[in-house]
Amino acid sequence: MMATDRPMCLVLAIALMYALPCELPAQIADSIHVGGTIVTMSQQLPVAEAVACRGDRIIAVGLERDIRKLADANTRVHDLSGKVMIPGLYAAHDHFPAVGRQGIVTADLNSPPIGAVASIADLLQALEGRAGGVSKGQWVTGRGYDDTLLKERRHPTRNDLDKVSTDHPIWITHTSGHLGVANSLALSIAGIDAKTHQPEGGRIQLDPTTGEPNGVIEESLGLVTRRIPAISAADQLRCTQAAVERYVRQGVTTAVVAAGGTSSVKHLKTAIKEGVLPFRVITMTSGGPYPEAREIVRKLNSPLLKTGAIKLLQDGSIQGYTGYLANPYFQSRNGDDEYRGYPLRSREALTQRVTQLHAEGFQMAIHGNGDEAIDDILHAYQAAQVKFPRSDARHRIEHAQTAREDQIDEMKRLGVTPSYFVGHVYYWGDRHRDLFLGPERAARISPLQSTIRRGIRFTIHDDTPVTPVDPLQLVWVSANRLTTDGKILGPEQRISPMEALRAVTIDAAWQNFEEEFKGSIEEGKLADFVILDANPMATEVGGIREIKVLETIVGGKTIFLSTDQ
Repeated sequence: MMATDRPMCLVLAIALMYALPCELPAQIADSIHVGGTIVTMSQQLPVAEAVACRGDRIIAVGLERDIRKLADANTRVHDLSGKVMIPGLYAAHDHFPAVGRQGIVTADLNSPPIGAVASIADLLQALEGRAGGVSKGQWVTGRGYDDTLLKERRHPTRNDLDKVSTDHPIWITHTSGHLGVANSLALSIAGIDAKTHQPEGGRIQLDPTTGEPNGVIEESLGLVTRRIPAISAADQLRCTQAAVERYVRQGVTTAVVAAGGTSSVKHLKTAIKEGVLPFRVITMTSGGPYPEAREIVRKLNSPLLKTGAIKLLQDGSIQGYTGYLANPYFQSRNGDDEYRGYPLRSREALTQRVTQLHAEGFQMAIHGNGDEAIDDILHAYQAAQVKFPRSDARHRIEHAQTAREDQIDEMKRLGVTPSYFVGHVYYWGDRHRDLFLGPERAARISPLQSTIRRGIRFTIHDDTPVTPVDPLQLVWVSANRLTTDGKILGPEQRISPMEALRAVTIDAAWQNFEEEFKGSIEEGKLADFVILDANPMATEVGGIREIKVLETIVGGKTIFLSTDQ
């Protein structure tokens, strides 16, 4: 156990020992949970013995002897048998249900530790498997390749993909989601050749010898992807079901989808009506039309779906060399020692857009990985607030990988809340240190401790399907800062398990304006729970990732029950 955790454990023990009898409601509970440890995430009563629910709400939390008074012959009594209950977990920034497509309608091209692709030959073999199952002329797609993990240490090219097929258009997406590769037929369908103008906020990579596109496209993926036919409604539901199974096994009761529009909202509506989607989704909207997407959600009137912030992007991916840094990348790109990446729009254009949306009352969530992009975002938020002052806007910065100390100070001053992609420490930390950022900048990616010292509330996320959804692993990463090579990256940015758990429960609820009814186990809040086989706050920090989710509950109803009881 970390030294910083001992005071919190002592607080929990004292709270349980001296908990006052709760003021019991007049109503009888539909169900009660007793016989375990209930970590509430409430400051008033951090730990409890029992909880009572009626319908989809919590009606009482406290001592077992008090909660049992709310039961009658029809009340379901759930014995936790020494297990641990925590509030439902947030996937605080992801792209649900995209992960469900991998292996069903698109090839999984991830490298270890996520997948099995270790070389371009492996990648081509996976695509050949997909091509063999579709008719001539149909698109073949794949997702998740990482050039820095392939044996060849390079992106595949159109020539590589042409070896799979010249009869199928082929498109594969980089693990970051910010680059992709097309084969020759796909480029032809998209109308991309040597005469094509470079897109604003993106790049079409060219072969240095021939001057022709080599198939790799940065940021402006829509040049190709808009040509790919949408999958059928039946396949979409099948992919969503596959994604749901992954999420509920990890204790996710709310997923915050960091992009979306009318088509994705319509699909989520269908998934709810078909009974495929059993947990809650907050869908951001990006690209508009925002009012139409929000009207669809309003008319659906489901407790499982709501709209959240407006999502914009200001840069790309550091591991894809498209993140916008204030200083050059550690290892140069294509021999350019001054290369810093690039913004997706000018600072002036971003500021104009943010000011307009801020004036209309929207919460904003802007993707910024590089510190120069973060500067742009903070400038835009500042300008918007000066022109149209608004309290408690809770504007967000998504990922915020390389946020500097002065930028965190500015977040505090402006009331901005970051959502950190802390999984980068584990999945890419070694390469941030050795390739992208160098030791000094890499040591402070996802600067959680710096953010806590300033009293700023934040969330942590997986950005699924970039990395597998696993909120408890995020807690583990935050407390350990271990990379895939087993190295500690920036130990001074470690935080306690309790602080990390807040970032996927009550602070995630706050970031999404839901703290009044979600994020903690308190009277009046939604009965969204996760039952674990061990207490993250009483487990050695190295073992937190081994804790198993035994049951996931949404609105008082079990949506996942492990057979490993």
